[in-house]
Formats: sequence, C-alpha cells, structure tokens
Amino acid sequence: MLRKYSIVFVIFIWSFSFSGIAQTFQLPAGKKFQKVKFELINNLMVIPVEVNGTELSFVLDSGVGTPILFNLADQDSIQLNNVTEITINGLGDGDPINALKSTRNFVQLGDIKNTSQNIYVVMDAGINFSPSLGVPVHGIIGYDLFRDFVVDINYVKQTIKFHDPELYKYKKAKNTRIVDMSVIRKKAYLDAFVMISKNDEIPVKMLLDTGSSDAVWLFEDERIELPEKHYQDFLGKGLAGDIYGKRTKISHLKIADFILSDAKAAFPDMETFTTITDFGGRNGSLGGEVIKRFNIVFDYKNEKLIMTKNSNFGKLFQYNISGIDLQHAGMRYVSERITDSNGVLNSSAKTYGNVQIILQGATRLSLVPEIIVSGIRQGSPAHSAGLREGDVILAVNGKRIHRYKLQEIMHMLNFKKDKKIKVLVERYDNDLLFSFVLKPLFDEQ
Repeated sequence: MLRKYSIVFVIFIWSFSFSGIAQTFQLPAGKKFQKVKFELINNLMVIPVEVNGTELSFVLDSGVGTPILFNLADQDSIQLNNVTEITINGLGDGDPINALKSTRNFVQLGDIKNTSQNIYVVMDAGINFSPSLGVPVHGIIGYDLFRDFVVDINYVKQTIKFHDPELYKYKKAKNTRIVDMSVIRKKAYLDAFVMISKNDEIPVKMLLDTGSSDAVWLFEDERIELPEKHYQDFLGKGLAGDIYGKRTKISHLKIADFILSDAKAAFPDMETFTTITDFGGRNGSLGGEVIKRFNIVFDYKNEKLIMTKNSNFGKLFQYNISGIDLQHAGMRYVSERITDSNGVLNSSAKTYGNVQIILQGATRLSLVPEIIVSGIRQGSPAHSAGLREGDVILAVNGKRIHRYKLQEIMHMLNFKKDKKIKVLVERYDNDLLFSFVLKPLFDEQ
C-alpha cells in the first residue's frame, strides 16, 4: 500500500528548550546583511545551509524552534556533535517519535555563522518530504535565524536578506503596512480577522508559519464554525504522521487593511493535536500561500511585521481541483529520437536528467524522475475517471512530464475550471489514457 502524500507540506514542532552555551548566528564584522537566494517550491522557501561542512537544503520555517534534520539517506556522511537520545512531539496521527539531540554544531548560511548550534535529528527513514516537493530537503530551520536578524523576504525575486538588527532602518513604501506581532515560545503570531461566510468579521490570533504551504488553518470553536460547503481531505504530513481535515473557503481574511477575498481555508481534525496541549491562545495559522502575497520583513526583536503587497496579492487561491496528489518515486529511463527522418542529428534536442545513453547515434535514453499518483481524493474528477494510486504519470495533455518540475505538472492538472485534462499513465506495464473535466469545488470558484 502506497503511503499517501500531498502537495501540501505542513510541519509544526513543539519547542524544546536547551540549557548551556548560548547559540547565535552572526554576520562578519562590518557587514550589514547577507543576501540568500531561495527556491520557492509549493509556497515553501528552500535555502542552502551547511552543517559541520556538509551542504544541505532546509525549509525556512517560522513555525519551528530548534532546527531539525531528516532525510539524510543521500549523504555519504555528516558529522554530528555531542549526541543524546530524545523524544519529539509533532503534528500528525502517529505517536511521538524518537530523535537525537546534537549540540555545538557549526552551521553556516553564506557568510552567516553559528559555531554552537543545537540540532534535532530524526532518524526514521519514512520521514521524507522530498518526494512530494520534487527536490531534496534535509531539514527545517527557523527561530534561531529569525531571532538573530531582521529577515527581509522578497517572494517575487526569491531572495532573503538577513539584516543586522542594530543597523536595519525601516522604510516607508506604497502598499506597505507595519503590523504588530507577538513572539511567544519561539513562534510569531499576529492578530487578524476572518469572515467565514459573509457574516461578521471574527478577530483571530494566527500563527505565522512559513513552513506550511497551505493558506489558512482555522480551529473550530463557538465563534469559528465550519462552513456548510466543505470536503474531507488529506491536509499534509507532519513529523508524527498524516494530517487530515476539512477544506473549504472563507469570504475573506483581513490583515491590517489588506483584504484577501475567497481565501482557501482548512479546518484540521483536532485529533491531530493530541500531543500538543498549549496553543498559546491561537485560533489557527497563516501559511505560505497567504504569506507569499507580500514581500515581508520579520523583526522579532521589536515584534513588528512589515508587509508590502506584491504581484502575487491578487492571484486566485490554488485548489487541487483534479484530486490528484503526486510524488517522485525513484528514476526511470525515457527513450527519445535525436535524429530526423534523414538521419541528421537534431542539434536543438534538449537533454533531460543527469544520465544519457546514446543508442546507435539515433536514440537517447535519459534517466529522469518517475512521477506517480501518491493519493487521489474520493469523488474527484480524476478518481471518477478511473485513475488510481500507484499510476505512473507519463504525459498530461500530450506533454511528456519528464520535461517539467513536479509543481509544474500539478499546475497542468489543475489549470482552471472546465478545462479538459488528458492523462497518460503506465499501470502494470500497460499505457492507459484517461480524461476528465476540471469542475469547481465550490459554486463561487
């Protein structure tokens, strides 16, 4: 039975506190900031980080306290210092997980260095978010960077500037608001308003979580009620297991005087939170699909958030209309002709993957990622058409998928309502073609 993954990537970790040597990230003397490029993948920021000299990829996650390492299978070796065993509680439907605590590690991001960083290490090989993101991800890092710098994120240019807090100057700009936030137990919160279904605005306290690719999560209570129109879905995966809940949309989300209409929202099943007893009075969280609509500056020291609307602000919220979840599942060879009918080499033929084998000068075998259906929503267009978990995706609307990144393929499958989708798959060594029409999940969409 295949483990089900979603394009939604969600991690929350209950913060532990360490005692001992203080850990701080520092810029070289006289340097005002460090600029870092990131990959924006499914609303998540993936940044390069060195741990004891080993180059790794981390998600920058404002919802996590101490950095966490996992998925180290592709590493020949990595040095970890002063290791002891611990247990971690995290979101998901499983039990607390065993992990390692490692202290006094050397961590570097560009010219930023921390010579005494504490790290958790999860050794469970089943905890691996790379297949559902399409790129290697080895861990998550958050609070320690946000604590030590003013963190200026430009989602459009996909850059982050880590500023020396003592030298950073606030700037006024059009469509910019300075919003109060609170930093409690290593996590940032802000006050917002939600309108569920054209009723009164409800004040809410929301966790700012750049490590969630979703938009809005809300917890049901006497004020916050689940809308009548909703559907049960797999919301994502935490370190302690799978996360399920109801998906819906709300009339709008209001932050300062910014209003995001018809916002995608999820109401997680509260069984997911059995290992967490203190929510700090929060009513939910704001994830990457909301946060990326702003160029945003986190100033933890002064508990301020500087928000500037960017070109993502007015875009429609993305729903998985097709009902298909995808993931990488190893590698496969694809065969392509590289000469024309006269035997002349096509000099413009693109290469794919890192391994190519030329057969008789006319055909190229390329080693490329294999993309499979990792999950499918009951009653969705894809499910009704006959697609199944485990199907290997070969082409979407005639386009061979090995030419595209995982998130580009997801976009093809969910382009717009009423679009006809044709999917060529391999199932038990047979090629099968399925077609379906994308239908809106809600009448208003």
